[in-house]
Amino acid sequence: MPYVSNGIYYVASGDSEFGNIPRGSNGAYSNGSMYKTEVVNSGGAIYNQNILDSGSVIVSSGGRTFGTISIASGGKVEYANGAITSATVEVSSGGSLIIDPGAQQYIGDNYVLNGGTVTFYRDPGKITPTSDGGTIIFSAGTSPYSADFSSVTFPSGNTKIIVNSGATIQNVNLLSGNTLTVDSAGKSIGAVISSGGSLTFTGGGSGSYTSLLAGGTLNIGSGTTYDNQHTTSLTATSGAQINVLSGGVLTNADAAAFGNIVVSKGGRGQDIIISSGGGLGVAGIASDTTVNNGGVMEITSGGVSNNNHVNNGGKIYADSGSILGLTSISSGGSAIVASGATISGLVTIQDGGTATIWNNTSGTIDLSGDTNNGLTISGLESGGTVSTVISGWSGSKPGNSDSIDLPGVSADGASYAYPSDDQVVVTLANGNTITLNIPGVKNTGFVLSDDGHGGASAEVCFLSGSMIRTSEGDVAVEDIQIGDEVIAFDWRNDEDVVRQVVWVGKARATVRPDLPDDEAGWPVRILKDAIADGVPYKDMLITAEHCLFFRDRFVPVRMLVNGVSIFYDKSITSYDYYHVETEQHSVITADGMLTESYLDTGNRSSFRQEGKIATLRGAVKNWADDAGAPLGVERSFVEPLFRALEWRENSVVGTKISTTKIETTTDPDLHLITQTGAVIRPMRKTAHHYSFMLPPNTESVRIVSRSSRPSDVIGPFVDDRRYMGVAVADVQLQCAKQQFDITSHLQDEKPSGWHDTDWTDCAWTNGNAELPLGDHLTHGKMGILSMTIRAAGPYLLNTKPNSDMKKHSA
Repeated sequence: MPYVSNGIYYVASGDSEFGNIPRGSNGAYSNGSMYKTEVVNSGGAIYNQNILDSGSVIVSSGGRTFGTISIASGGKVEYANGAITSATVEVSSGGSLIIDPGAQQYIGDNYVLNGGTVTFYRDPGKITPTSDGGTIIFSAGTSPYSADFSSVTFPSGNTKIIVNSGATIQNVNLLSGNTLTVDSAGKSIGAVISSGGSLTFTGGGSGSYTSLLAGGTLNIGSGTTYDNQHTTSLTATSGAQINVLSGGVLTNADAAAFGNIVVSKGGRGQDIIISSGGGLGVAGIASDTTVNNGGVMEITSGGVSNNNHVNNGGKIYADSGSILGLTSISSGGSAIVASGATISGLVTIQDGGTATIWNNTSGTIDLSGDTNNGLTISGLESGGTVSTVISGWSGSKPGNSDSIDLPGVSADGASYAYPSDDQVVVTLANGNTITLNIPGVKNTGFVLSDDGHGGASAEVCFLSGSMIRTSEGDVAVEDIQIGDEVIAFDWRNDEDVVRQVVWVGKARATVRPDLPDDEAGWPVRILKDAIADGVPYKDMLITAEHCLFFRDRFVPVRMLVNGVSIFYDKSITSYDYYHVETEQHSVITADGMLTESYLDTGNRSSFRQEGKIATLRGAVKNWADDAGAPLGVERSFVEPLFRALEWRENSVVGTKISTTKIETTTDPDLHLITQTGAVIRPMRKTAHHYSFMLPPNTESVRIVSRSSRPSDVIGPFVDDRRYMGVAVADVQLQCAKQQFDITSHLQDEKPSGWHDTDWTDCAWTNGNAELPLGDHLTHGKMGILSMTIRAAGPYLLNTKPNSDMKKHSA
């Protein structure tokens, strides 16, 4: 018979409790005694019990349960070692079930989780989770055990699973709202983390063969090292995220397709691969990281990343306060290192890769290859010292070498000094200085040129006696005959070929010193070694329009005249010069320098033919269709060549000392001249607006100002030899309380003295431009002419306002 002793209700051997007898805080009466704890002894059994608040049932060794055991909030059931479950146990919210290691399980046992907590010290058998969720705790008993959940489906909800030391959980599928925590020496094998589910390893817990699906979360906590070397499916994709928490370590994991891996402060990540759409955030430490096409790694403040590989299409961002260690950037990859970030080791940029750093970054950047233009250094608009060492600075010639982009830095007027072999100091026109640490820079050289984006980038007729390379050796140009074979350079295939001479011509030039130097006819002397060591191998004399060959393009030599190593030789006032025409326009060699053969663009008749007569093709040719190489006259192409040749001046023997100092002004000295010759000075002017009082009957005026050619005031590397006065935008005439817009200078058919431009609301004068006014000022009316000047100058200071109509007409 059941009995009560000391407030405990005992079900003894041979006894059975049937029915739904409540057990709770108020107890239940049996034989006149209250109890709230029930003990089922060996041989005893209970059926269909309902355990209420604070009620407790202990099933001892040999005891057993049948039917359905319901555990309500506050209720508790424990199956001790040797107990026999043999029941369906329902655990509601606030209820607790404990299965000790030695408890015996029967086929058909079922543990229904309705929000309560179940603690297993052995294989739990069948578990039926519900949408109410609950907590399942696995703890090892006398020996480790493994629970397989391949047949269990956890519905979306708030089920929490905790795996403690010595226990292993297998094949659990965590849906939205479900969490799995693997603590201490617990293990998880084959877990599937679906969207909204999460798996956390902490305190030494471990796992393998984890599948992280879209939207799932994996947390690597303190004390845990998660090595994914044998887990082919651990890739964060489509919103999935792996968090490496403080004290955690993650190795051999991937992020792709909008998945993320976050290494928090104190965490470590190793051998992580970031692919298309994937992201890696590093506030802790990352090493041996690979960033592939479309992948992004961001190192935040306090984060450190070392031994990184950025492949084509990959990107690394190093924020202020972060540290970027050893890194290689392949062609198509990029790294952006913010101000305040630090480079702690070597960053290698392969040719075609890019990196943007600030002047305070430190570390070393290596430019791999001889034509590497991937490095941008920001923060130097007002000068400064770049603490980063830039190694690998090399190249074969200007325009075919490494370069550095310096946004916001003006190259105009820059000069250079070399405090040591490994340092260059650039003095800008405004007096600011930039110091760069480049090993060997004094030997390789350094020059700034306009990058075409508001910043700076750090990189033919012969006179007699010119020696032309032929199949028989070098021959003086005056001795070349029709039918001779010259050696031409086929730049497209990088090989020498033989071309036959089909025509030679000779002409006489007489200098006109009243014209600008490049138009006067002075010959250009290129000193020996001015281009490179041994190029040319002797002084070379050619006409101003003759082209030299650089980087697969022809450049007129007039655009390279620096007045020191390449200059107009004004000791020669008349001379004979020669043309050599090959079967097709070719790159040939004269005096050891690559240059051009003759291209008939319509001036053949000015030459007399030397030697044997040959049949000539009569059609006039042009550069666009017939040139042996493109004509390169863009400033962005020519100025780097000009600067590099200018730098070589110290290496050339016999350079000329330049005595010409260019002084400029931005004052246009703008005034008007009427059709009667009256000079009208402005009655009112600002930087961009001028107003003039006009006398009656003024039908037209001439806008007169200083004018200069861009090729003179900026440099010969600017292929614009037009005289430019002022750029005039809108013009209004006010008279008799009326205002008239004057727009003749903006029409397609412009009056004399105006330059055609790409602008539709503005036009440049040539320094003396006609502006018709119509008949608005007839019958004694006076007027005020107002005009907006969009741009003016600079002008050579020694020029005067342009009143010569013939000399500078458009």
